[in-house]
Amino acid sequence: MFRSEYADVPPVELPIHDAVLGHAAGFGDRPALVDGTDGTTLTYEQLDRFHRRLAAALAGTGVRKGDVLALHSPNTLAFPLAFYAATRAGATVTTAHPLATAEEFARQLRDSAARWIVTVSTLLRTARRAAGLAGGVREILVCDSAPGHRSLTGLLDTTAPEPRAAIDPAEDIAVLPYSSGTTGTPKGVLLTHRQIATNLAQLDSAIPAGPGDRVLAVLPFFHIYGLTALMNGPLRKGATVVVLPRFELETFLAAIDKHRITSLYVAPPIVLALAKHPAVGRYDLSSLKYVISAAAPLDARLAHACSERLGLPPIGQAYGMTELSPGTHAVPLDRLREAPAGTVGRLIAGTEMRIVSLDDPRRDLGPGEPGEILIRGPQVMKGYLGRPDATAALIDPDGWLHTGDVGHTDADGWLFVVDRVKELIKYKGYQVAPAELEALLLTHPGIADAAVIGARDEDGNEIPHAFVVRRPGADGPAEDEVLEFVAERVAPYKRVRRITFTDTVPRAASGKILRRQLREYT
Repeated sequence: MFRSEYADVPPVELPIHDAVLGHAAGFGDRPALVDGTDGTTLTYEQLDRFHRRLAAALAGTGVRKGDVLALHSPNTLAFPLAFYAATRAGATVTTAHPLATAEEFARQLRDSAARWIVTVSTLLRTARRAAGLAGGVREILVCDSAPGHRSLTGLLDTTAPEPRAAIDPAEDIAVLPYSSGTTGTPKGVLLTHRQIATNLAQLDSAIPAGPGDRVLAVLPFFHIYGLTALMNGPLRKGATVVVLPRFELETFLAAIDKHRITSLYVAPPIVLALAKHPAVGRYDLSSLKYVISAAAPLDARLAHACSERLGLPPIGQAYGMTELSPGTHAVPLDRLREAPAGTVGRLIAGTEMRIVSLDDPRRDLGPGEPGEILIRGPQVMKGYLGRPDATAALIDPDGWLHTGDVGHTDADGWLFVVDRVKELIKYKGYQVAPAELEALLLTHPGIADAAVIGARDEDGNEIPHAFVVRRPGADGPAEDEVLEFVAERVAPYKRVRRITFTDTVPRAASGKILRRQLREYT
């Protein structure tokens, strides 16, 4: 068993809105949220006052403790207001992917029993259709404005008293995100106020923030990584969050330049762009102090290329999953230069880990031995909504959550994630990690992106099948060239046996490859 080197943190027995915004009024006129495109700014005093007013308005419309409100929006200044107002009114927030189809959104509305939707005018058609398909939705509110719907701006005019919902942080659900579905049907993840608030405190020692820091929020708030690293975490400490609705490289780079961003929390595809895209050289990125990558494996060579190009300390990584609120590991900022290449970090405060044999889960493994990663700590989810069997399959009777990730530690306790248990390819009995082949393919100068899955050959053997995106303007590479490139650099059993050239690799908003979509083409 592995235990954190940091002292345990006491459980944070506060509703999430108080855990994050408890000191907001004290930060006064400091900018809390800035629109990265037009510069509109909300100060901490405004954020505190507006979310309380909006909570009163929501309560006045009928929102009560136990209700579920679906927040269906890209990143905007209104997203945090709506989130904290809903929780202050006593509701649980289920965050929805803004690009979900009406049918996908309806399934989430039905499963979560959401009675309220907060959306934006550009997504209103989808929200209306989803509400009709799901049934049970009382009202659709809009962040901006749309005929026939009340807006959050209009609701701020309320004179109703602030609600006093009796929230039990240990039991009441603050947020109900849905798992990414990369290996199965999306499920509602029950995260209590205590779990997500305590996880913020656990991450303090590894990833501090404070007044003067300027964080660029380009990863989506609706995903637990963005919710924690780009919204709850920075706002809890008085940092400034510069908000972008989506990732577009030139807009992203211009925002770093214009707003003098100091901190980037990204996923590997953005690291790839920072390392290789020619547009990077046209912007002043000298304000950056560090870059942290999480949500998917990051190749050590790609990380090195990015940090070298930007003139920064080594790219740090962090590790976790939605079901863990989400963080369990991080490379502390003061140890970026000493951390071994490719590590996702060390255990954060109050967290325990086991690495167990893939063949015998009862057998614990030591440093250097790869096995499944198990986690125990105060950040482990309450369970899956309405799925006790799925919950029991993930969390054992002793409280250990079985992550489905394969990893190992070195002698000093740094964790290295090899791949997902369910994504490992077994070629004639040998285990092949897709992430390893993907990282290798990305070193080819003519390849912009790549994904690897297991497929069957004519003999029924599972083989590595690579989906490759050619770099724009590059000549080739041809199929034979890619096969030879990999074959020269890996053991024979790891060779890619089949290539499909494609225009894009499907990914979740977190950056994870949606392998199940690729399997539809095999």
